Amino acid sequence: MKDTVVESLILDLLDWVASRERTYAEVMDAWRTSCPKLPVWEDANDRGLVATVQENGREVVRVTPLGQALLAERQAARQAAG
Repeated sequence: MKDTVVESLILDLLDWVASRERTYAEVMDAWRTSCPKLPVWEDANDRGLVATVQENGREVVRVTPLGQALLAERQAARQAAG
């Protein structure tokens, strides 16, 4: 069950980051947790689904191509389900 919850939250994180430019501070404020049972940011980062880049003197979080592929799979599954 835990893995299903974390996976769903990771997809929510990717959707949220992809929706508009997000600074690292903004992402940490919204998604970092000290709960070891919900390592959403940590898992997404470890799996290479998000990346933090320097842009115009700011740290910005981006969804990686791997993360974009996961989002595309989710969208295809939703469309197939009707």
